[in-house]
Parts: sequence; C-alpha cells; structure tokens
Amino acid sequence: MGIPGGKVEPGEAPEPALVRELAEELGIGVRLGSELPAETPGGWSLNDRASMRVWFAEVTRGEPLPLEDHDELRWVRLQDRDAVLGLPWIPADYPIVRALLDSVAAVPVPGSPEHD
Repeated sequence: MGIPGGKVEPGEAPEPALVRELAEELGIGVRLGSELPAETPGGWSLNDRASMRVWFAEVTRGEPLPLEDHDELRWVRLQDRDAVLGLPWIPADYPIVRALLDSVAAVPVPGSPEHD
C-alpha cells in the first residue's frame, strides 16, 4: 500500500509537487492545508535515502481514482483508529499514520460532544 505523492522534480517546491502528483496519480485537484509535523525538518524518514512530508488536503476537483501506481483506493474513517492501523501499511508508514491519528483526535469534530 502506498500513499500518493511521488518525487519532487528538480526546481519544484514540495507543495506544487504534491498537487501535481495527486492530479497524476488520483485524477484530483486539491487545496493543501497544514503540514503534519514530522520527526525532522526534512520530513518522515522512510529509509536512508528518502523521506516523506505529509499535508492535510481538501479535494476541490474530480473524484479520486487509483489511476497510477495504486491498485486500490479506500476511504477510512480516521476516528476508527483500529481500522486505520489494521490496513497493510509498510513499516515506515506507521509513525506517520499514528501522528496523523493523534493530530485528528486532538481536533473536535463539529457536532460531537467535545465540540459543543
């Protein structure tokens, strides 16, 4: 299982690269939100040669489809922590997924008892 993203091209900033990759890989346009804080300024370490940076994003155009490099696309409620952690992530993804779940859990959902 992979996360859409890909590589930043020479001379390309990370944010436009992510927007481009999401259009290529999932056929969607997005508006990026805040970046998920990483373990290091360079992002989440995947191995000794690569790291990943993660942003929250809102789909603004299109319907996500697994067009390139992905066999499946699935929506999962982030409030169901066990379901999210039960997906077949690669080992390097687990710290990122846990940080995402912790970040989302810290934000009250409108209409929830914590929000009202």
